Amino acid sequence: MHTRRSSRSLRTGGILLTAALLVSACSASASTGPSTSATAAAEVTLAALPEATPAALAPYYGQKARWRSCGVPGFQCATLKAPLDYAKPGAGDVRLAVSRKKATGPGKRLGSLFVNPGGPGGSAVGYLQAYAGIGYPAAVRARYDMVAVDPRGVARSEPVECLDGRRMDTYTQTDTTPDDAHETTELVDAYKEFAEACGAHSPGLLRHVSTVETARDMDIVRAVLGDRKLNYVGASYGTFLGATYAGLFPGRVGRLVLDGAMDPSLPARRMNLDQTAGFETAFQSFAKDCVQQPDCPLGGKGTPTAEVGRHLKAFFRKLDAHPIPTGDADGRRLGEALATTGVIAAMYDESSWAQLREALTSAMKDKDGAGLLMLSDSYYERDAGGRYSNLMPANAAVNCLDLPPAYGSPEEVERALPSFEKASPVFGEGLAWASLSCAYWPVRATGEPHRIEARGAAPIVVVGTTRDPATPYRWARALAAQLASARLLTYEGDGHTAYGRGSTCIDSAIDTYLLRGTPPAEGKRCS
Repeated sequence: MHTRRSSRSLRTGGILLTAALLVSACSASASTGPSTSATAAAEVTLAALPEATPAALAPYYGQKARWRSCGVPGFQCATLKAPLDYAKPGAGDVRLAVSRKKATGPGKRLGSLFVNPGGPGGSAVGYLQAYAGIGYPAAVRARYDMVAVDPRGVARSEPVECLDGRRMDTYTQTDTTPDDAHETTELVDAYKEFAEACGAHSPGLLRHVSTVETARDMDIVRAVLGDRKLNYVGASYGTFLGATYAGLFPGRVGRLVLDGAMDPSLPARRMNLDQTAGFETAFQSFAKDCVQQPDCPLGGKGTPTAEVGRHLKAFFRKLDAHPIPTGDADGRRLGEALATTGVIAAMYDESSWAQLREALTSAMKDKDGAGLLMLSDSYYERDAGGRYSNLMPANAAVNCLDLPPAYGSPEEVERALPSFEKASPVFGEGLAWASLSCAYWPVRATGEPHRIEARGAAPIVVVGTTRDPATPYRWARALAAQLASARLLTYEGDGHTAYGRGSTCIDSAIDTYLLRGTPPAEGKRCS
């Protein structure tokens, strides 16, 4: 569904798509049953824009970047402008924060390589400066200027704002598994308060933070930097952004890597359900590993995965009734909502499993919720001073604009609960209720599910991980099938995204593509 950032997200660039009160997919139908419009993939195809730049946009494409020091050694920063509304270019601008680290050499410069860590709402500039600009393979950094643009509404690019830190604390602790009508009303009121605050703070911007507009912004930056084509590595939601760029500007596609791919043809109800199943798959992998470890608090060797899940669910229920201390300076206790978010956060990378076991042991045996609270805070990008990044507001703003809401009322969610609980006995109930969040958004969605074919584009590499919790592998297969020039690269493993996560096979295939332009062989699989 972050760039405070945990070691997980720094290494992989995988940003969370879904949180306890935050959903990255909002569906194309508000009907109550599993109708075709609510569950089936769309047949509408994203149309390419004319190749010629419209005269009204010429001033934006003709800008000059004025580079300055960022205060981070080796990096430069600039601010560029894009039209707030592409349909009315003269009606105001939005300022875009851009950062780069110039190619170090040796070797011939290959142009700019844009990076985006996902979200939506993750800071691409923060990701570049904290990881990609120093952690990408030396050979890649030698040949490319590493570039990032914070999407409109995100971080340094006129961030969407909603609740202050104290109110965000209350929001993130709201019970997302309501037991009665009173708790359901409290949850709905929390969604409404969040949405109303976003509308009050950012009324004009909220209508213009769609993925299509951000992709068009990237094309302006590409032109200003002097690149004939866009080279790009996007993770998680960044794959949707990159694929959207390819659909709009197929003739300007350079070398595109889409890692942890999303399927743009799905309505949000289907996306939310698929993602719920993805988290269950990841949890089962964790559970199988956990019971083999001597410090697993959920069972010992031979404990069935289903029983491990029941133990965790029972622990969540206890926290729902009796939150436990955390030692937090602001007095927060660990209830079911924060604990669930902490567990979900650890599902993104198997290297977090040991930390999760320790946190669960402390909470379950010692009634100390500090470890799970730390995981939850890292997910939400909350710092020790109680300040949140704008990840959650930006995430909601983009997602609720890109697709209509999955459900329009609590009654619709209640009817959908069995399918979510079947997809994930552990997380299904909470994620079903999270699917309601866009129903109260102050701005109507402007997007809809669609296919992206990008006919005429150069080869595009789509990467999928077989047990990815946030972007299920089927999405990578679906996007690769849509894109006319795609090559699917498969990582057989756990965790969210694949590039830079330890597979020499994956890294070599992507590096070869970026440096030589040679995509991996059709059907290539790595472990």
